[in-house]
Amino acid sequence: MNVPRPHPALVVFTLWLLIFSASSQIMIIAPILPLVGDTLGIPEGLLGTLVSAYSIMVGIFAVISGPFSDRLGRRRILLLGSGLMTLGLLSHMAVQGYWSFMLVRVLTGVAGGILSGSAISYVGDYFPYERRGWATGWVMSGAAFGQILGIPMGVVLAGAFGFRIPFLIFAATMGATFLLALFRLPQPDVARSTHPVTIRRALGDYAAMLRRREIAAAAGAFFLMFLAVSLYVVYLPTWLERGIGATANEIALLFLVGGLANVIVGPLAGRLSDRIGRKGLILASCAGLSVVMALTTVVITSVPRAYPWFFLVMALVAMRIGPFSALLTALVSGERRGSLLSLTVALGQVGFAVGGTLAGVLYASSGYALTSLLAAGAVLGMGIVVWTLVPEPQGDAASPEASAAGRAGGVDPARKAAEAPEAVPIGGSPHHPGLP
Repeated sequence: MNVPRPHPALVVFTLWLLIFSASSQIMIIAPILPLVGDTLGIPEGLLGTLVSAYSIMVGIFAVISGPFSDRLGRRRILLLGSGLMTLGLLSHMAVQGYWSFMLVRVLTGVAGGILSGSAISYVGDYFPYERRGWATGWVMSGAAFGQILGIPMGVVLAGAFGFRIPFLIFAATMGATFLLALFRLPQPDVARSTHPVTIRRALGDYAAMLRRREIAAAAGAFFLMFLAVSLYVVYLPTWLERGIGATANEIALLFLVGGLANVIVGPLAGRLSDRIGRKGLILASCAGLSVVMALTTVVITSVPRAYPWFFLVMALVAMRIGPFSALLTALVSGERRGSLLSLTVALGQVGFAVGGTLAGVLYASSGYALTSLLAAGAVLGMGIVVWTLVPEPQGDAASPEASAAGRAGGVDPARKAAEAPEAVPIGGSPHHPGLP
């Protein structure tokens, strides 16, 4: 389909809606799990497997879909993933028991894996590097809007009309994403991989990327980022309830405050990183966040103190998301961008799972203070890795073929790219009137 070039704001909104829908249908699971168990007669001990099944599928299919994204193009992957997730979310209306619910969560997890990294890969293909911070900041704020609007609305509607209704709503928003992508998102005019997708080729490409120090470091930093968040967040509500005396409603309000911080700071940090660079903001975020996390149990001695402190935590978290995502898009060329971002998403899933498991062991044996200190250490480790091992890109990386050809001809591809006249990608030049 020949799609006319849309306004950059419409591109950002479409990808924002994708992130909003995909993240909301994940976050809604935890608060309505008891209702799901009561309605379908699922034993409490099995409810957690419904969450694990989704995460496992996301991790597996993230790795699988990356090479296909590089070969087929982002638009086709966005259409396949959003269409499949719309079907999966609609299928929640027909579940009758544990196994049918497990089946639809697996199907939705497959779609989530296909979509993982696709939004940021599209941003990397469509927008010039010096405007990707702005774009990624807004796109990733979709998750925060889900936390603020989607989840409270979903919980209320689930309580009034049954647990299936939130999934129907998010199926509608994901269906709208599919239609917007179908009729308004073109395939960005970037080089794609010309190699057939095989297991051997995919494994070889992943191995080749990870042999580059800066990519291995960036992937490790992404792992540490999710490890730290999981260590800090998973048992925070439990500690607040049992240690501080917070109620369920107060904790719900706390996460609403955190979502507001994310919405406010995320787009601003992304836009600022376009002007001053990515690494400085990432390091400042990690340094500040490590201190704030480490002092959590010292500062929060009552529920009112938790609100401004958690706002600060989530503001610092949001401060690095857009800049780091934008930085990742420039570490490889367009024909490997999907593979890199899918790989980092898979590692993030592993980091979150490891952090959640480790948090449970530490909380049970030593309490939340040690858990928050370990989270602070992981955040600081991320900052050190990014600052010392990940370069500040000046633009997109050259393709492997171009790099090899340049070296063979005695030309430094990076220097040649830096000295070349500024290219104008499909998303517009740095002075495109649709960009800030």
